[in-house]
Amino acid sequence: MSVTDHRRLGIAAGAAFLTLATAGCSGLGRTAVGTITYDTEQKQHVKVSSPLVTGCHRLGPGAVEVTNRTLVDLVMYRTPDCTGEKTAYIATTLSDVVTPGKSPWRSYTIVH
Repeated sequence: MSVTDHRRLGIAAGAAFLTLATAGCSGLGRTAVGTITYDTEQKQHVKVSSPLVTGCHRLGPGAVEVTNRTLVDLVMYRTPDCTGEKTAYIATTLSDVVTPGKSPWRSYTIVH
């Protein structure tokens, strides 16, 4: 096998590896390891285990206190569709409490 053949084989193997690595990092089916807990205005305590890292996650009736016990960070929204400017960033292992008189958090996305 010549040097040129070895290079071609190396390039082909590198391209195959890069394709697999990119597909593996796409986030499809990956979860945030840990739990997110929140309290609603009606004093209900809710625990979400290992949510998907992709998409917008609704918080049902809304959350007035959120604790992030996952290995990733969260962005909280006051709308049910993860839109709007008034957001909060909750890093891993931290919490957030909504100021009295303000709207509860209605959804969140995961930073990955």
